Amino acid sequence: MTAFLPIPQSDPSLPGLIDRAATMLSNAKTSAEVLEAREAAGLAYDVAKRAARLSRAKSAHDDLIAAAHRAQADALEIEAAAKRRLADEYDMAQAQGEVGKSGVRTDLVSQGNEVVPSAADIGLSRKAIHDARLIRDAEEAEPGIVRRTLDEKLERGEEPNRAALRKMVVDAAMRGMRPERKPSRRNPLYVPPTPQQAAWQHVTGTFRAFAEWASDDTLALAREGMTEAQGSQFHHLDVAAIAAGSEAFTKIKEWFDA
Repeated sequence: MTAFLPIPQSDPSLPGLIDRAATMLSNAKTSAEVLEAREAAGLAYDVAKRAARLSRAKSAHDDLIAAAHRAQADALEIEAAAKRRLADEYDMAQAQGEVGKSGVRTDLVSQGNEVVPSAADIGLSRKAIHDARLIRDAEEAEPGIVRRTLDEKLERGEEPNRAALRKMVVDAAMRGMRPERKPSRRNPLYVPPTPQQAAWQHVTGTFRAFAEWASDDTLALAREGMTEAQGSQFHHLDVAAIAAGSEAFTKIKEWFDA
């Protein structure tokens, strides 16, 4: 995590809130302590966001607004780091059977069986778990995406808020889920045929395939099938298609004869 700059903010509690959240996360040993660090970072974010709005409302100097925005960015970075840890620890606990799936009741068990706590029991909603996994997956796909997104917003003088961060995180996570393209086996010297060449290749391919198929045995079977199909309601369409194809074959043969 990046070092956090001192914030020259009129609210003296803001730098302390950010430092406290960072320290709590650094020292966290349990999921409950990580949750507390996340909440502390969220509080620091809310205070910084409110300070930025008040500064704008009072037409304060740009430096004060920029300082509040930096505090928001730092708080969001701590919050994102806490969510990444929560995603890992929750998935590990679920794999080991120490916690149940979110939204599933665990009190409906016979007496004597151990009740497995649900995600809600430990203070995590389904949405919180989903968001935490998105951040983790995005960072795995593109390391540093959270801090880069926040810094880009700061450089443009924009507010680094949760909505903007979430959009970038979702995009990065989706890119990470896409399979890598396999290397192309196409011959680099390959030249695609012209429309005229492609049309002729279609003709010769059709003739070749039909000639290979049309043995005496298969033609005999086809004739029996024709007799059986004469009572079909679509027989007239088959007859018309064969007639049109025969006319086209005759025309092509005339090209050779000419």
